Amino acid sequence: MFRKIIVLCMVLLVTPTHAAPAAWYKWRSKLNAHVVCSQTSPGEGWEQLPQAYQDGRCERPKSN
Repeated sequence: MFRKIIVLCMVLLVTPTHAAPAAWYKWRSKLNAHVVCSQTSPGEGWEQLPQAYQDGRCERPKSN
């Protein structure tokens, strides 16, 4: 009986996490103004543009 109570408590305490995927951003090169779409910075010399996107092609703007 005690084991069943422990298992029940563990099941009730476990909450599912609903993490949203990371946003995509357009990054512009400071060297030649080339623009790429990435979730993370391509490296030094790139600046992030302010609009967030839902997809890897930076076509669908992300709503807040």
